[in-house]
Amino acid sequence: MRVSVDTDRCCSSGQCVAAVPEVFDQDEDEGLVLLLDAEPPVQRQASVRLAAGICPGRAITIHEE
Repeated sequence: MRVSVDTDRCCSSGQCVAAVPEVFDQDEDEGLVLLLDAEPPVQRQASVRLAAGICPGRAITIHEE
């Protein structure tokens, strides 16, 4: 799995950070998503899929490899 984010689509809800803080964070100035781990380990992949699914801006894309 490879993850990418689109900060132009991010609405700063923080749902991704709440779901997987090891993979996502928020910019302190604007609250936009920051990707901490573009290739999360297997044990976090289900949570990353959940974060992508609940993102109101659809700013998270998962690339299955």
